[in-house]
Amino acid sequence: MDNLESNDVDLFLRRALVVVLVVLVAGGVALFVYAKYFDSRLDTFEKHLRFQSPSDESDESPSTASVDQSPSSDNPLRGQTIYVPAYSHVYHQDGDPHLLTVTLSVRNTSIDHGIAIQSVRYFDTKGNEVKSHLAKPLRLGPLATAEFLVKRSDTSGGSGANFLVEWSSSENVTNPIVESVMIDTSADQGISFVRSGTVIKEFSQATP
Repeated sequence: MDNLESNDVDLFLRRALVVVLVVLVAGGVALFVYAKYFDSRLDTFEKHLRFQSPSDESDESPSTASVDQSPSSDNPLRGQTIYVPAYSHVYHQDGDPHLLTVTLSVRNTSIDHGIAIQSVRYFDTKGNEVKSHLAKPLRLGPLATAEFLVKRSDTSGGSGANFLVEWSSSENVTNPIVESVMIDTSADQGISFVRSGTVIKEFSQATP
């Protein structure tokens, strides 16, 4: 009788062990599949958010369509030239350069009207023009934002780099917000800061 009960217990334990192993294997497979799915979704999400230059967008996009620059009797042409500080690097420790990624953000604050970004020019520390970020005017729709990137590996600007942004509109609109965002996360401790643009020139055309 004792041997029979012992055999029953052993059989029960073996079956329980098999069930546990099956559950563990099934759970491991399910976890692996979910991890691969999540990783794939994350890659897709990151690719969707990856920086894309406004000049790479379709000409049919509302954000890149041309703006009528001819003045009307009701809405005089107006615009600004904005100086925006940028830092391709900052100094730390004994004067070693810390490289930064620079994002220039141009935000149309008008609810009703678009504006035209006529030019975005990048200058280095000595005031020499390094790059023009626009080959042609870029239309920015109401409340839309355009972004321009200077990669961390691009050291041409230096610590005293800057942008000159020129915009115009055939409507009376609120002033856009223009900022540069500097960031680096390559070190153990990240660094980021923002600088706002300063209007250095305003222009408008009086009603005929």
